Amino acid sequence: MLLRFLLCSCVCAPLFLCAQWRLSVSDDGSHLRDTVRNEAFFYLGDTAWELLHRTRESEARAYLTDRARKGFNVIQTVVLAELDGLTTANANGDLPLKELDPTQLNEPYFAYVDRVAELADSLDIFLGLLPTWGDKFNRKWGVGPEIFTVENAGIYGRLLGERYARNNVIWILGGDRNPENAEDLAIIRAMARGIRQAVGRSQLITYHPQGGSRSSDFFAGEAWIDFHMFQSGHGRRDDRANYDFPRQVRSADPGKPVVNGEPAYEDHPVNWQPANGWFNDFDARQAAWWSVLAGAAGHTFGNHNIWQMWLPGREPISRARTPWTEAMHYPAAAQIGHLGRLLSSLPFHTLHPDPEFFSGAPNSSGRETLAARTPDGKLVLAYTPYGQTLRLDARRAPPQATYTWFDPRTGEIIPFVPGEEDGLLILNPPYAPGRGNDWVVIIRGNQP
Repeated sequence: MLLRFLLCSCVCAPLFLCAQWRLSVSDDGSHLRDTVRNEAFFYLGDTAWELLHRTRESEARAYLTDRARKGFNVIQTVVLAELDGLTTANANGDLPLKELDPTQLNEPYFAYVDRVAELADSLDIFLGLLPTWGDKFNRKWGVGPEIFTVENAGIYGRLLGERYARNNVIWILGGDRNPENAEDLAIIRAMARGIRQAVGRSQLITYHPQGGSRSSDFFAGEAWIDFHMFQSGHGRRDDRANYDFPRQVRSADPGKPVVNGEPAYEDHPVNWQPANGWFNDFDARQAAWWSVLAGAAGHTFGNHNIWQMWLPGREPISRARTPWTEAMHYPAAAQIGHLGRLLSSLPFHTLHPDPEFFSGAPNSSGRETLAARTPDGKLVLAYTPYGQTLRLDARRAPPQATYTWFDPRTGEIIPFVPGEEDGLLILNPPYAPGRGNDWVVIIRGNQP
């Protein structure tokens, strides 16, 4: 297993001084870095909000092993879970708190969280750990109850930070809830401050807002938040937020990376209504490729059945219909893994969006083609959701370029030679254009 932390010689030093800074933000604020491997870190997350609440250890092991095999390096999950996580016991029969008091942790419950964290460590996975779902500080909807105050939020954050300072953890505050007043903001800041007291800068902190929102809407310029998240959500197909929000967040808070923390889930009813159809693997691929080529430093995938660990006999949330143990093998997760492996094999962190790279590329109706290139122009990636023909001014092509199609469904790479017509290079993807015939073109310049 990768050595994650180096112990310091002074046993009486504060906890965070004994930890090596595993993840950090790059100097230019464009991406995350793995300081142990000394390389860019592409955040590839999966959503398992109820993992700590609804699984036994054997189930957690099976799930985490599957996700590690598919290439995920972050699993987003919640300590005080959404689905009545305060008063409904976990799968082992334990509640998280004594007397609903965030300053009194129930040891048997947290012993299970400990074991899941250790499992994740052994697989070189980070837990994107939410201390609480948002209904515990701003009920708005859901079960609640609201149990947090500014004082106990700070204590709770410190207790969790002390407990998991030596694990692979990225802290994610919020929990699908926007702060609505001064008290909400103060609670979040107090929780972040408590975590920082325990871990210093050795672990990253971000914020997971509700659908259609960005953490930069509330916390731009604040020192405690290391990178921003947005949620493009589950309201519609072809949601342009997937490619609009990265630019907006970077503009609102320059110098901090951004990640899509919750896009449309695979097997989720569109806008929560089955009559509208269900999001499928193409919808997941489109959201992911749009986000990363628009400048995101990573991406979070989700399957509607898996986030809630749904099984027959449990009340389905928003029409969940597939046992999570079966949904774990649905196609989109492996396909998002192909994205992660490709991006991690390339200097993805040097890519910058270039919306004018192609001549007259589709830019509406779900066909939007996004392109990004390195500053020297020697590497270009572009995504066409419908597999439509792309035209490139030959003068814009890198010298001595090679061209390949990357199949986002299979990870297959297909070399090709573009056609030429009136000074344009013609890039024609395999098969007939259509929704779901999406392709990624990789253009590499070979001149030193």
